[in-house]
Amino acid sequence: MSENLDEAQREAVNEPVREAAGAAQDKPEEAGDAQASAAETAKAEEAAAEESRVDALQAQIAQLNDRYLRLSAEFDNYRKRTIREKADLIQSAGADVLKDFLAVVDDFERGLKAMESTDDMVSIQQGMNLVYSKMKDFLQRNGVKEIVAVGEPFDTDRHEALTKIPASDAAQRGRVVDVVTKGYMLHDKVLRFAKVVVGE
Repeated sequence: MSENLDEAQREAVNEPVREAAGAAQDKPEEAGDAQASAAETAKAEEAAAEESRVDALQAQIAQLNDRYLRLSAEFDNYRKRTIREKADLIQSAGADVLKDFLAVVDDFERGLKAMESTDDMVSIQQGMNLVYSKMKDFLQRNGVKEIVAVGEPFDTDRHEALTKIPASDAAQRGRVVDVVTKGYMLHDKVLRFAKVVVGE
């Protein structure tokens, strides 16, 4: 009977130990489940944050794309407007010059009519000189000036040599001796080269 008692006592002592061991075995599973759950929650939060960042970047890309398209359209409109304004400016500038030139044409027509009705060569000559001076004044007002050539050193930037002739003295060598066709400058640019004869 004492053996049965000892065995019952041992069972009573071992029972809490077995329960503790069983509880200890259950706790790692619960701890593992808690860790897995925390890891899944962290992953879900990280995925949500990543998705939020992606959405923010896509919104920013859409905004920048919209801004780019608007800027591109605005530049295209500016370019077209500038081309149109430039064409209008060229046309109107040409119109102003031609309008001033019409006054000279009117003077030529009056001179031709006067030549038909008179034999007075002095008055015809005076009329032609008047028209010529008016024409030169018109050219000067529009920035056209004559290239001075006779006696000047030959300059390929302003003169075109048609021929060379022997110079009568050493001072005329390499200089313009005669002008066949006058040259003109428009402001600082050659409009027409002076066709000249050069001494050598």
